[in-house]
Amino acid sequence: MAKIPRCMSTQHPDNVQVPFFSDNSELQGEDEVQEAYYVFSHLGCDEQMWDYEGKEVDNFVIKKLLTTYGSYFRKHQIGKDVFITPRVPNPAVERSEAKILLETLGSIPRSYDAAEIFQPGYPAPIFEVILPMTTSAEELNHIYVYYEHFVAGRTNTVLPGTNLTIGEWLGPFRPERIFVIPLFEAVEHMLAAAEVMETYLRDKPVEYHRVFLARSDPAMNSGLITTVLANKIALYRLEQLEKRIGKSLYPILGVGSPPFRGHMKPSTVEQVVREYPSVQTFTIQSAFKYDHPALEVSQAIRRLHELPRQPAQPVEEPRCLELMEKYTRAYREAIVNLAVVINNVAAYVPRRRKRKLHIGLFGYSRNVNGISLPRAIAFTAALYSIGLPPELLGLQALNNEDIRFLRQVYLNFDADMAAVLRYTDLDSPFLSHELRQAIERLGIAFEIDTDHLEISRRVVDAIRQQRFHRLEEWILQAANLRQFLG
Repeated sequence: MAKIPRCMSTQHPDNVQVPFFSDNSELQGEDEVQEAYYVFSHLGCDEQMWDYEGKEVDNFVIKKLLTTYGSYFRKHQIGKDVFITPRVPNPAVERSEAKILLETLGSIPRSYDAAEIFQPGYPAPIFEVILPMTTSAEELNHIYVYYEHFVAGRTNTVLPGTNLTIGEWLGPFRPERIFVIPLFEAVEHMLAAAEVMETYLRDKPVEYHRVFLARSDPAMNSGLITTVLANKIALYRLEQLEKRIGKSLYPILGVGSPPFRGHMKPSTVEQVVREYPSVQTFTIQSAFKYDHPALEVSQAIRRLHELPRQPAQPVEEPRCLELMEKYTRAYREAIVNLAVVINNVAAYVPRRRKRKLHIGLFGYSRNVNGISLPRAIAFTAALYSIGLPPELLGLQALNNEDIRFLRQVYLNFDADMAAVLRYTDLDSPFLSHELRQAIERLGIAFEIDTDHLEISRRVVDAIRQQRFHRLEEWILQAANLRQFLG
């Protein structure tokens, strides 16, 4: 069994500061190759997600890493000590990107050959792919079977009209099989994750498997509270499945810097691990890497490696599901009312990666009262910029008994809310009377960041007066104070 990574660096563009190795505010191409080396060699991450979903990607990353940074990767082998893990488009959802999946799968044996030339006996540098927006075992199986039969399987295929196999002609296609990691991105699909994995693994000759649970997109679609509870239910169900089928399951959790997206920052590593004790791999997104001093970042990643994985937290599912239902309803009503201002402000949130429009969840379905919204990072940045962090939306639906129960399950609830309220304008015209009362009922002590408050009020005034020329500047100033974009 391969080493299972603890810290997965990702390309999520939630950073304010541009990394030192890039001359462009939007990372792309060669910058991302250099980034992969940097996060391994200097920050201590042991995995880099290589994201093909919604963006142009360098297909020769393995060859470039091995040839450019050869001395490092002889000692720290890709596929054994550190890992490059592609996230591929989901053809069931992203039809225009579907054939990129085939190109990506087809490049895996080429990466293997590059590693073999670099150093004979080098491990397979890529042997896993991540499938976003997974909904069923069939979606995973299609990729698994396609690779086995139509990529690796070409080794023994005879060229028509000859006695020559493709393997004899071009060399063998390796590895023979790959792991397909499901990424569950909607609440209902996270709750079904164990069921999907049980079906998928029934006929797979594997001792272990990884499972990826999202935090950002489900929060955008269903709100913070629902997403935290759904994560906990899913993690507990996966642990029960692991015991039942006798195969090890290693959860990955996609956490970003704001509490809305997981609250994973260098200063919060221990509390995030405490919140999700059974998670094996945590994502290290761009704000974590580039909006804090490098020494602080590397020390936090070292600490994350030191913290042991623990059993999943048991949860009272019926009570959680009841709370989730009424909270989600209130959250979505609030989002519909705020959609116009969110879209107006999000248009001025600066981009940090060359990415295409994401078509996932709240955005891709475009069927929540006809409302479409930006990507999760721009969405979160927009609401923070007007002094109304998205973590607060929907709290008005919860009574005192709900909050007492929530505090027992969501261990960092008060700490997360205190962090959120620091950037909240309690006099915001967008803050409803009911939500203001709900915040007061929490009784949480917090300190307002007055500089951030001043900027968010400027943003609100600009929106009211339809004067947008300085909006991007103010959004960046506020994000600098928070040390994350969105």
